Amino acid sequence: MEQTQEFLADILIVDDIPANIQLLSLMLIENGYKVRKVISGERALKAVELQAPDLILLDIKMPGLDGYEVCRQLKASEVTCDIPVIFISALDDVFDKVKGFEAGGADYIIKPFEPVEVLARVSAQLKMQRLQQQLRAANVQLAAQNVQLSQEIQEKQQAEANLRMLLHAVSHDLRSPLSGMSLLLRSRLNDAGSNIAIDRRTVEVMVQSCSRQLQLIESLTATQQFDVKSASLAMKPLSLPTLVQNILIERLPILNQHRVKVKQLFAADLPLVNADAQQLWRVFGNLIDNAVKYNQSGFILTVEAKKEGEMVRCTVADNGAGISPQQCARLFEPYTRGVGVSLRQGLGLGLYICRQIVEAHGGEIGVDSELGKGARFWLTLPKIED
Repeated sequence: MEQTQEFLADILIVDDIPANIQLLSLMLIENGYKVRKVISGERALKAVELQAPDLILLDIKMPGLDGYEVCRQLKASEVTCDIPVIFISALDDVFDKVKGFEAGGADYIIKPFEPVEVLARVSAQLKMQRLQQQLRAANVQLAAQNVQLSQEIQEKQQAEANLRMLLHAVSHDLRSPLSGMSLLLRSRLNDAGSNIAIDRRTVEVMVQSCSRQLQLIESLTATQQFDVKSASLAMKPLSLPTLVQNILIERLPILNQHRVKVKQLFAADLPLVNADAQQLWRVFGNLIDNAVKYNQSGFILTVEAKKEGEMVRCTVADNGAGISPQQCARLFEPYTRGVGVSLRQGLGLGLYICRQIVEAHGGEIGVDSELGKGARFWLTLPKIED
């Protein structure tokens, strides 16, 4: 069975004098190198094109393309620019050596040469080439690791942002029913007399608030998805007037405390919407809470809904302070808060979460407002066909 001989390296000798080629070739073969030989610059370029060598021993003075031009063409190509070229020439002037290095040569040997010197310089260049290849490979690997590390950092930052969003959603959704229940109970405590009588309607509101809190906790423990958009929606036919009325009842103590006058304007032919009641409760609750938070007491809050093509258009409007155009443009971006609320709790994620919820339902959300003329938040939801 024929065995393939292993060589230290593949070396191309380029010289127009056969005796020089014979001497170099014999010396290199005896020391374990594979040798290819050509006698002109043109043939050298063709030989390299067919199979790139590990190193080239190149004469300078040859008919046709001289060694300088061959080297320049090799270094101008991305395919061959890394092949080390050692000039071997009888030209011993400093100018000739400098010209050779400027053309891209890695080394320069003067004829007549000592075989041991040629072997040492060839070995040194091949070793340097291997080190450079290892360095390039290490750089490629390092670049890939940097990309992977960057991706991991981005994923971690996204997970942290999602966690902050979840904490905000939890705090906001649980705060509203608790605040309403607390105000309701405090109002009873302030009544004269040691015996406190609570009417049935008050107890019903308190039970509803407790049920909402339990539903929120159960929904949070049932999923490990922090992104509202990626959470599955429990879509059912939903009456918006009923939903909004229940939200307003839960917030009645807070609305009364701020002397808010509420108007509900729902079209008589308003169709049902296909929606997740729990998620839409968060949207309308957030919009109503923001109106209370950012306006002075005594404002008018108008909740309206009407059919608009294949959608139902809902608005939550107030006649309060209004919002500047600059704020409106980025109001639904994460961590955006209103002016003058630095002392109030919140991360500026409420409206961003609202947008995610509405878009997950296949709708849109926006705001129309001017300073001093109140704010009108609007959203669209797909209606259920009759």
